[in-house]
Amino acid sequence: MDLIYTMGSYINSILPIEFWDVLDIAVLTVLIYKGFTLVKETRAGGLIRGVVLIFIAYFIMDAVGMKAMAYLLNRVFDIGLLAIVVLFQPELRRSLEKMGHSKVSKLSVFSSLTAESADALAAKWGNAIESICDACEDLSSTTTGALIVIEQESKLGEQIDTGTILNAEPSKELFGNIFYPKTPLHDGAVIMRDGMVLAAACFLPKPQKEETINKALGSRHRAAIGMSENSDAIIIVVSEETGTISVAENGDLTRGYTRDSLKKLLRKKLLPEKPQKAQKPPKNNGNPPKNDEESEEKDENSIFGVFRKKKFTDKI
Repeated sequence: MDLIYTMGSYINSILPIEFWDVLDIAVLTVLIYKGFTLVKETRAGGLIRGVVLIFIAYFIMDAVGMKAMAYLLNRVFDIGLLAIVVLFQPELRRSLEKMGHSKVSKLSVFSSLTAESADALAAKWGNAIESICDACEDLSSTTTGALIVIEQESKLGEQIDTGTILNAEPSKELFGNIFYPKTPLHDGAVIMRDGMVLAAACFLPKPQKEETINKALGSRHRAAIGMSENSDAIIIVVSEETGTISVAENGDLTRGYTRDSLKKLLRKKLLPEKPQKAQKPPKNNGNPPKNDEESEEKDENSIFGVFRKKKFTDKI
């Protein structure tokens, strides 16, 4: 009977369910889902599993009467929120940045601009993509190291301040001159903004867990991964040893690009296709057909035309 009364009290506390209760549950569900997605897309999965195991251990120890261990774990949970914030600081920072740049506030990278300026910026990026691909192909063939950062929504002012401001139009010759080993600007990264080469010889942050990166990767690749972990930038790397073209994005490094595959990727990321409007069939505006042949053709394709044609042939 006690169990029935307890269940009845729980049900009475829930009912009646109102609109705000449903909304509350929906928001909580979305937040939990986003939390799991965040863990899945980062390296924090193992840490979360450890936290879950501590929770399970606490409940087991509390149930069997291990008071000392349960007390210690309870004290750990008292500072658990602060510990989680400290441990997941990089992931939380990236999540908040993505939230600020979410699709609610923008439909594409050009949505904050007018249609005319968006078209002009798209044209600038189209020329810049061609120059980047041509330069990477030449630098790859000569095994000349290069590091190109394409800024997107996350502004890279801290990294730009470490370099030399150029604000120049991109070209294959400009990239070749910058990354030539005996020039003053070759050591560092080029940062591009709005289709322009904004700065060169910029220093990029180190990756968060450098020990987990393949030891065969050099300093340029590590800097590219570190920059992609701290922003939504697209970073292109040309290896000085092998000439391999790689792209770093969201903490991941993809290797083995060719000129065509790199161009396809950059156009997809920087030049989103505009939705095409459905073309409406031309209207006749109530005008009669231009000639008798057109009238006969329409008449034959209609239901009554087919009926009359069938009836006429039956008589013959």
